[in-house]
Amino acid sequence: MFLHALATAVPPTQLTQTECWERIARWPGKSQLSRRALLTLQAVLTRDRSIATRHFAHANPEDVMSFNPDELNDYFRTAAPSLAVAALQPALERAGITARALDALLVCTCTGYLCPGVTSYVSEQLGLRRDAFLQDLVGLGCGAAIPTLRAASAILAENPRAIVATVAVEVCSAAFYLDDDPGVLISACLFADGAAAAIWRGTPGDPALRCRDFSTVCIPGERDKLRFEQRHGRLRNLLDPLVPQLAGNAVGELYAAELLRENSRPLREIVAHPGGREVLDALDAVLPDFSLTPSREVLRHYGNLSSPSVLFALDEALRGGAPDESGDWWLVSFGAGFSAHACRFGV
Repeated sequence: MFLHALATAVPPTQLTQTECWERIARWPGKSQLSRRALLTLQAVLTRDRSIATRHFAHANPEDVMSFNPDELNDYFRTAAPSLAVAALQPALERAGITARALDALLVCTCTGYLCPGVTSYVSEQLGLRRDAFLQDLVGLGCGAAIPTLRAASAILAENPRAIVATVAVEVCSAAFYLDDDPGVLISACLFADGAAAAIWRGTPGDPALRCRDFSTVCIPGERDKLRFEQRHGRLRNLLDPLVPQLAGNAVGELYAAELLRENSRPLREIVAHPGGREVLDALDAVLPDFSLTPSREVLRHYGNLSSPSVLFALDEALRGGAPDESGDWWLVSFGAGFSAHACRFGV
């Protein structure tokens, strides 16, 4: 399938990491945290330079941590479709089409649950046709964008004349949760809100860039190392210290298999999900011949956006020029499961 447009969106509230710490220091709810937990938050938010700024759908993201489950659900129900539309509308404009031209809309998210899903709200707000196919992908965590592309490729394989939109949208602030667990604390210092949208067709765009050769590895036995759990009706992120190692091992396994793919062109660049500084360091260890500069730039300016992150990194990489006939780019994402997903991107 061929890419015809790519666009990203973040909400207007932008805070530096130091500003995030200052908000937490003034937050009345901090009294529930131990002194050690507060020192951990302060150290990560004021000393780690891998993230400079993050964006949030709420003007006061620290207030969201005091929301009850019903308030969190309402927050997600409003913010997620709004962010998705903010990314999809410019993607449609860049592709030179209107929303009514879409034959299918696929949306992935993991930071909230709606039934009907986010696609229903986006379809209504943008005016998709009543016969457009809507599909919501949930439960795939940070790695969801590439499986969503794989689902879009299946639609286009069945109907090459179709026009398909994919959107990865996360309101990570709707899943902020603070207690004394180190993994929970680190999560609150990493994640942010954003969306990425793409338009795909079975015929080439200009330039003729396409996604193909998808691959996946899933390790259910490591599920509890990285997943959401329900705590008092709210989402609480489980983040084990071994996650960087798991990410490196899973990506290394996919990469080793990719090198054995028959009749394939060389890989010229790797575009990876920027899960965090330690995660990118682990990827460097298994991908020593590649620079992950676009991923590090996205992490610095946006934090970990969960599923949209890899598409933010792709957008950043494309600013430096598109892949050419000398070789392909390799997109890779990973997350809950523990799972990792990849595909080739090129001419």
